Amino acid sequence: MRFSNQFALPFLLLSLAITSSAAAPTDGQRLYREGVLASGQALVGNRDASGEIHGQVAACVNCHRRSGLGAPEGRIVIPPITGTYLFHRGERPTNESAEAATGQKMMGRVHYTEETVARAIRDGVGWDGRKLDTLMPRYALDDADMRNLLAYLQALSAGPVPGVDADTLDFATIIAPGADPAQRQGMLDVLNHFFSDRANEYFGGHSPVLQTMRRIHYRVARRWRLHVWELTGEPASWGAQLDQHYAAEPVFAVISGLGTGTWEPVHRFCERQSVPCILPNVDLPAGGNNDFYNIYFSQGVLLEADLLAARLADEGAATRRIVQVYRAGAPEQAAADALRRKMQDAQWEVTDHVLAANAPAGDLASAFRGIAPGTALALWLRPSDIEALPATPPAAAHVYVSGLLGGMEEMPLAPAWRGVARVTYLFNLPQARTIALRYPLTWFENSHIPVVAQRVQVNTYIACQVLSQAVGDVLGDFVRDYLIEQIENMLSKRVFNGYYGNLSLGPGQRFASKGGYFIHFTQDRGKAIEADGDWTVP
Repeated sequence: MRFSNQFALPFLLLSLAITSSAAAPTDGQRLYREGVLASGQALVGNRDASGEIHGQVAACVNCHRRSGLGAPEGRIVIPPITGTYLFHRGERPTNESAEAATGQKMMGRVHYTEETVARAIRDGVGWDGRKLDTLMPRYALDDADMRNLLAYLQALSAGPVPGVDADTLDFATIIAPGADPAQRQGMLDVLNHFFSDRANEYFGGHSPVLQTMRRIHYRVARRWRLHVWELTGEPASWGAQLDQHYAAEPVFAVISGLGTGTWEPVHRFCERQSVPCILPNVDLPAGGNNDFYNIYFSQGVLLEADLLAARLADEGAATRRIVQVYRAGAPEQAAADALRRKMQDAQWEVTDHVLAANAPAGDLASAFRGIAPGTALALWLRPSDIEALPATPPAAAHVYVSGLLGGMEEMPLAPAWRGVARVTYLFNLPQARTIALRYPLTWFENSHIPVVAQRVQVNTYIACQVLSQAVGDVLGDFVRDYLIEQIENMLSKRVFNGYYGNLSLGPGQRFASKGGYFIHFTQDRGKAIEADGDWTVP
């Protein structure tokens, strides 16, 4: 690999994305990802112009990324440093996705050895004797730490990848129990047709050597094959079911999916097996600080709780009291728990009225008795319960309703409630998303796909488009970490995102849409809504 003054960036900078790993991290992995030496001390790098950097700021993956395959930074190409590229003899393989993104060439004959790599790291001198750019820090690694790092680079992103063979890419979609039949069928219609298109585009054989540095994106070099994993029973059993599916049908990634309650066991499976899970249809995503492989449209009902907490902090209520009404269930409980924690931290009094999962909707009436004037009211209710609300709302200061759970502009809210309720709304307003929906809706029409669950089907179409572009961008480097990194790189460049105005991911971010509106109904009946303020990111 040739490092030039024009292209070289820090050889060893750490990414903000730290992952869970089934195996204990090696000393080389900790150095590369976390900037921690085998001794436990922080890695120290030195730049002539800007001085020292330390620890996590000074490690590899910030620039060369978790995959080691590099990335474009504007017009700068950060070179790959995996063993396949770094120690390749002769004309090195080309990381063509980075070249296509920047329009710059990284060709050159590779003459790196372990000794010359060590010299580049310690002294900033390339294999050809040229001084590397000062953006590339110099590291005073001892021999033991250098051996650890080189061993890690030799194995990084190497070896066979499950779900990838010479002519096929295998993917799965996961459906949790209790999924709405119309949403299930609508999602599968989109996935099956999209995958059928990719199978028909398969041309076989190896990619020809091109004479330009740019390749054609979206070209399919392998067939796409879809596996449908339907879960049964309680969530505690899903992890074992998923492991069995994966053992029988190894897949490169999970695409879309459908869950109405908890998604936590699916999320944990994907982290444990290092399988990307791309944009499932769920209202209650899971996640942790160190998670890497799961990408969601948004935080769902948890984002609604954040929006509501921020709104109450701004507007307040004379009594600093809030009453939450919800039916027992995973999304509802999680949203209420999140809001309760935030409001109690702000010294609010929080009261919950919980309707049992199997209780008749008429039992809701008791929840609204005795609510004092000036109290805020939060409703985490589904449409069937919204229909059963008392005809007249209580004398609360503020009434807030979950748009995700209640059906957005289609929620069956009675006229008296419409006059006081504010609804959390995580999407572009209907009039603003009309043009963006033309693309998927036209595709559905041309593909003879009935629209039976529009938001789920549009989100599934967007997920397929994102996967298609990311697979096109990785070209021959079918590495799961690299697939995730390509989604991070390209997501904000998309123009049409269906229901969402903007989708973007920074390194380590896993929720692509980060804000929402509060809306109110403008008529006693119908779907006409208006934003009650600007788009807000809590």
